[in-house]
Amino acid sequence: MQYKHQYVDGTAANLPVGKVVCVGRNYADHAAELNNPVPTTPMLFIKPSTAIVPLADTFSVPVDFGSVHFETEMAILIGQTLKNATHAEVEAALAGVGIALDLTLRDVQSKLKDQGHPWEKSKGFDGACPLSAFLEPVAVGDLQDQQIRLTVNGQLRQNGNSSHMLNKVVPLIAYMSHYFTLLPGDVVLTGTPAGVGAVNPGDNLIVELGEQLRIETQAI
Repeated sequence: MQYKHQYVDGTAANLPVGKVVCVGRNYADHAAELNNPVPTTPMLFIKPSTAIVPLADTFSVPVDFGSVHFETEMAILIGQTLKNATHAEVEAALAGVGIALDLTLRDVQSKLKDQGHPWEKSKGFDGACPLSAFLEPVAVGDLQDQQIRLTVNGQLRQNGNSSHMLNKVVPLIAYMSHYFTLLPGDVVLTGTPAGVGAVNPGDNLIVELGEQLRIETQAI
């Protein structure tokens, strides 16, 4: 099924599918679990539009590249062009709030990091960003008080709150816009809390954002 931006009520967002701008290590507990230092400024990377697939009944896990990890993240849909944006301009450009899996080829990433090479092969492969439909921002409320949960095969694996982000959503997007122009239809992933781990074909997942979004899916 081809991905298109839409809202949870089935209404089309009428925005093109653009790039995904991500931040690494935006939760200190996640940085610690991977023995990574906490960055002093946001660590940014990009997934191409071809990485986006629907977070729906199933999603594919590549099996030929070693371990694949799940990282559950709140996703923000951008509705207006942002360049060197102010916080007020960011707030006006928020078009939707959803949930995503930042799938990561962990073995590939580790080798690339050891060699001092970029991460794109481990983060931007086809299907690397299963993405939900979006809620209207007004229906979500405070972006800095959202519970992010992932259950795998009946076991709660990730359960963190966006209040623990090192870089809050609006300032983070403003910072991003000083390096990458954000266009209507782009998506921002805001980082993952602790608890990341391997996902394998056949695993059943429940991905949740607060009480508003709950998606049951299976890795294939």
